[in-house]
Amino acid sequence: MMARAGLDPNSVLQAAAELADTTGLDNVSLAELAKKLGIRTPSLYNHVNGLPELRKKLAIYGTERLTQALTMAAVGKSEDDAVRSIAAAYIGFVRRHPGLYEALSRGADWKRDEELQRVSKTVVDLVLRVLEPYGLKDEMAIHTVRGFRSLLHGFASLEQQGGFGMAIDSEVSFQLLLDTFLAGIRSLYAAAGNEKDNE
Repeated sequence: MMARAGLDPNSVLQAAAELADTTGLDNVSLAELAKKLGIRTPSLYNHVNGLPELRKKLAIYGTERLTQALTMAAVGKSEDDAVRSIAAAYIGFVRRHPGLYEALSRGADWKRDEELQRVSKTVVDLVLRVLEPYGLKDEMAIHTVRGFRSLLHGFASLEQQGGFGMAIDSEVSFQLLLDTFLAGIRSLYAAAGNEKDNE
């Protein structure tokens, strides 16, 4: 077995992401990763300190890749167009990278790790900027981001698990979800505006 030339932490991470996408996150082990890279398992410890750290790095890598995809989708768009575009980018990312998405969804302790919190905040900040034109402020804006994430994650996860078994176009269902979400945040904004007018 010949070791792959030019091996570095980033190439190790890319290989782990590919392995997760093709075989599932639970099947990513140091032994399988070493086999994919054409090296002996102990050599991986030059780049990653065991499987838990690899899972954390995959979560960070996946979140950064997702953020890039959402950012690109939002460029040059605003309001409903921006929301629909980043929603499509999110679902597309999950379809292309099911294992990597699984890593960022459940592969690390987000509440206790500052680095994970930092990369997670970039996604939240992006969605907050996209939703800013709707006029939702403070806690209501955060509640709305959480709702949007729940919508996207729920749909993507069900689709991944084969949860849409009926012979009815699930894309139509997804667009209906987005229509309902957008109508809801417009209603919230209108209600907030009325409350201010009555003060």
